[in-house]
Amino acid sequence: MSEFETTKPKDVQVSPIAEDITAFRSRTWDRLKFEVEYSLQHGTTENSFVIQGEKMAIVDPPDASFTNIYIESLQQHLDLTRLDYVILGHFNADAHTTLKELLALNPTLTFICSNLAAIAMREFFKDRELTNIAVVRGGDTLDLGNGHQLQFIPAPTPRWSDGLLTYDPQTQILFSDKFFGAHICGEAVVDEAWEIYSEERRFYYDCLYAAQAKQVLSILGKIADLPVKLYAPGHGPMVRYGKTPRLYRKWSEAQRKHDLTVALLYASAYGNTALVAQAIAHGITKTGVAVDSINCEAASPEEIQAALEKCDGFIIGSPTLGGHAPTPIQTALGIAISTASKNKLAGVFGSYGWSGEAIDMLEGKLKEAGYTLGFESIRVKFTPNDVTVQHCEETGIDFARSLKKARKRRAPKSLASAAQSDRTTQAVGRLVGSLCVLSAKRGNVSSAMLASWVSQATFDPPGLMVAIAKERVMESLMYAGDKLVVNILSEGNQLQKHFMKRFAPGENRLADLNVETAHNGCAILTDALAYLECTVSSRMECGDHWLIYAVVEEGKLLQPDSLAAVHYRKTGSNYWVGAEV
Repeated sequence: MSEFETTKPKDVQVSPIAEDITAFRSRTWDRLKFEVEYSLQHGTTENSFVIQGEKMAIVDPPDASFTNIYIESLQQHLDLTRLDYVILGHFNADAHTTLKELLALNPTLTFICSNLAAIAMREFFKDRELTNIAVVRGGDTLDLGNGHQLQFIPAPTPRWSDGLLTYDPQTQILFSDKFFGAHICGEAVVDEAWEIYSEERRFYYDCLYAAQAKQVLSILGKIADLPVKLYAPGHGPMVRYGKTPRLYRKWSEAQRKHDLTVALLYASAYGNTALVAQAIAHGITKTGVAVDSINCEAASPEEIQAALEKCDGFIIGSPTLGGHAPTPIQTALGIAISTASKNKLAGVFGSYGWSGEAIDMLEGKLKEAGYTLGFESIRVKFTPNDVTVQHCEETGIDFARSLKKARKRRAPKSLASAAQSDRTTQAVGRLVGSLCVLSAKRGNVSSAMLASWVSQATFDPPGLMVAIAKERVMESLMYAGDKLVVNILSEGNQLQKHFMKRFAPGENRLADLNVETAHNGCAILTDALAYLECTVSSRMECGDHWLIYAVVEEGKLLQPDSLAAVHYRKTGSNYWVGAEV
């Protein structure tokens, strides 16, 4: 049984990380939420830190999922009547339960946060007047004694416009909240073996920060000159080395260099619309299209207008409040209609509790103004589940593909035919591989795709490698530990034609096919030549593809007298025209 296949109960791991500083890591080995960044299902930790100088401060208490065990652990190790401050990297509505418990135990404690966090806190604590909130800004400090002169660094992003980092010069620890985290649960408090968590850290960045690259680079600039020995993020192990910040810069700079950009505008009353926006953005960025993510509640009209002027397409999302879209969204819609060219592709999404009129309003106004919508408007009731998140991600992929195809159509036509194309490209195209259908499943999310870049990689253990384009839907189901079935097709098999068609986001790709369930839970196509049940062992980033290595655990030859289908190409610059593999 792997570290991630466990039924361990939630707990709190207590570990000193520096003089006067203790980490209280609330841990779960199960998937905590249906947000896209948790979809690897490797569990997570919610890290909180206690600094005990002459005064005591808690940094980032966990949300309601851990309130009881967290408070119990604190009481076992601390005298909470001595607690002076609670420092919030951002205000999470789910954490207000824990904050109320701390306040009940010590009514005199003071909350330290940004101005936007203070506004949100007062809204959630409206049943009682909060007078003990101290708003801090860039350059402000807090002296806890024993040399712990904390410094505060504003770190706003569209998703967390109230973001705040805290730096302790005494220990050279940067409490980085969402920055540099990873959703993974284990015993390691510090990532001494960095490579073990590299997949989780990259996935976390891609889900949360790829669509906020501009803001990430700004924040990295603010902390570039700080001498940091340890980064203390809100999730996963502590970061001992500067490799993670350097990679954040590298990944963010790469995002900013993309030729195409989507402006993603939204507001979110209870966080659900923001989750949908995040899933759509993740799909778009996988295709090599940049996202300019804008929280309309925190952005100025000038910022919204600038994004709409330079983007190649835009998507706008809204909650429905009292049968209407909130004022910031109505303002953004007006700016969009007056600013964005009518030939720019548009899209609409939103969440709602009972009605969803805001989504209908956005769709109607954009159509009336002459915009073409790139997808059927997404309507999510209450909190999205994992199937909905996958649908949103696929929608983002499709939207970005449409922009790329439109750009290609507008590009000058090449006079060279395939026969006159580059000799190297022609030669690369002569590399052949078996045609296969890959099927994968994780939780309630499943998918399948046609693949031709598949070959055996090892004898012992028997293993294979498959190259998958970064924008493929299946890519997100191909991480270490994931299961898949490789269905090898025979010559003339009609399955090839079925999987070459274009699938709508969320469409069942195995509908009307003869399918059985493998031992690993994935789909076996009984009309295939043979099948192999595999477990992904590792993956490597290679240009515009991910190279996946999987170990074969069992398999069967279904058609002993048939020949395997082989994919022949005339060029090495694409799979084949019209295919969605």
